[in-house]
Amino acid sequence: MNFPVKITEESLTARVARVAAIAAKCADAVDFEGRFPQEAVDAMKAEKLLGIQVPSEFGGEGATIAQIAELCSLLGQSCAAAAMVFAMHHIKLCSLVEHGGASDWHRDFMRRVAGEQLLIGSATTEGGIGGNLRNSICAIVVDGPICRLEKDATVISYGSHADAIMITSRAHPDAAPSDQVLTVFLSTQYTLEKTHAWNTLGMRGTCSDGFLFKGEAPAEQILPKPFAEIAAQSMLASSHLLWSSVWYGIAVDAVARAQAFVRAAARKSPGVTPPGALRLAEVSNLLQMVRSNVVAGLKAYEDAKVDVDKLSSMGFAVAMNNVKIASSETILEIINHAMLICGIMGYKNGTPFSVGRHLRDAHSAQLMISNDRILGNTSSMLLVHKQDTSLLG
Repeated sequence: MNFPVKITEESLTARVARVAAIAAKCADAVDFEGRFPQEAVDAMKAEKLLGIQVPSEFGGEGATIAQIAELCSLLGQSCAAAAMVFAMHHIKLCSLVEHGGASDWHRDFMRRVAGEQLLIGSATTEGGIGGNLRNSICAIVVDGPICRLEKDATVISYGSHADAIMITSRAHPDAAPSDQVLTVFLSTQYTLEKTHAWNTLGMRGTCSDGFLFKGEAPAEQILPKPFAEIAAQSMLASSHLLWSSVWYGIAVDAVARAQAFVRAAARKSPGVTPPGALRLAEVSNLLQMVRSNVVAGLKAYEDAKVDVDKLSSMGFAVAMNNVKIASSETILEIINHAMLICGIMGYKNGTPFSVGRHLRDAHSAQLMISNDRILGNTSSMLLVHKQDTSLLG
């Protein structure tokens, strides 16, 4: 039997610090070789971090999204790929925790995630629709107690390394593209035929190759709630908030390197303000803006969780979209400032002030999910919804 550990901020911080130290040692190699951050993920499992969100009654620690966001940020300061794997796992787990509690199978699966430290991958992207999360071409087929699914998944987050994959599809062959379900498939219940290689500018270590997914499993593994509800009530917020926390962590490390560069310059010329000092002040302001944006988003999510109507409202969706847009755009400005501060030493790889990896990883932010798609959705909602302008929420 798995007994839950009493969770504390100190415990979480100490545990993630040990993981971050391992991730940092391997970060450049993970990026250069485009390989999975196996050492960091093994450390996450050893520290029992993959199951912390699972409720205590199912063997987890009942960690909040705010606590997980803090861990994403800390990991992001060491290795963006490892942090993104951790974030994506907990985004999928959030859907399970929030919407799988009424199902015996999904409760048992949560126990397995906590006890065995299973890594959950994500397959929502599909050939023919790209990153349009709320539409599917493929359809799950339920045949008595069995369900079968074949999906041309152009991206599966760390698919070759996952212990299970949560995958979207139409609810049945005659369903509309937006009538979707989310299904858990264990690694023993599917095959993956690689169709696209993950050879990217940044986030190379997430190893999110494309595959032809073919799965067969008991039909009870389909989550009982429609995916539309899951997306609106948990996946939208957890994605934007945990992604933003990873990006904030990347920016924090870039700014720390810039600050170290300015301090070194100041020591060489006492009494003379280094050229990059003013830019450092500017970038500190931008970093605080991102932090405030994420913190406000986390509070809004926690407040909304007690009211299902609010959680599914246009106002809440607009607020979460805005968190993602602001974070993803501002971190690029921050890291570019850091590179200008550090000059050629920031531009070069292999120096204590290198921020090239940070900049390349950060460019993924505007594409996950495409900012243009998000802005289009927000603009449609604002045609019928009044923008919330209260400082008190």
